Amino acid sequence: MTRVLIADDQALLRGSFRVLVDSAPGLTVVGEASDGVEAVALTRVERPDVVLMDVRMPEMDGIEATRRICAETDARVLMLTTFDLDEYVYAALRAGASGFLLKDTRPADLLAAIEVVASGDALLAPSVTRRLVAEFARLPSGPVTRLDAVTAREQEVLTLIARGLSNDEIAARLHLGIATVKTHIGRLLHKLAARDRAQLVIAAYESGLVRPTAS
Repeated sequence: MTRVLIADDQALLRGSFRVLVDSAPGLTVVGEASDGVEAVALTRVERPDVVLMDVRMPEMDGIEATRRICAETDARVLMLTTFDLDEYVYAALRAGASGFLLKDTRPADLLAAIEVVASGDALLAPSVTRRLVAEFARLPSGPVTRLDAVTAREQEVLTLIARGLSNDEIAARLHLGIATVKTHIGRLLHKLAARDRAQLVIAAYESGLVRPTAS
């Protein structure tokens, strides 16, 4: 059973999300928070697998709450917002979020996203990836992440992850087995202290390994 915590300052939306999540097999809501402070506190107590986190909330916004939750617990955060803005995409993923969805996402897609994030993967939809790339294009130049310990082959894998390729596609492109690709990804996660695929994408851009090609 995947345990879900809902954090949103609008009671009606929290209630709607609760009904939706509790109606899905294998998912259960373990708590609701009306602001970031409450979300952090409840996460410490309830230990959910996934936190559905609103961006704009009183007391403490969703970005700061995400940063604290990811630093203090193993919970994974799926950001939800009505604001489709670059700054939120970058800030949310940089804070440790494993996914980013708009609140007008179809119910079935939201439930699928929860499962994806709970499984330890990251949810990077093409539209979100484009915004993330655009945000990097606007940042001051200069690598932040160092790749000294990353091998040449691992850098190839990291580049393809940042370009949005799946494990199967990476395996085909580099003529590797799926198990080998997963091994490389596991080593990258360890060496770059990354929680998941979303963090690897950020590392690839911040290191300068991959350059923004979209606007």
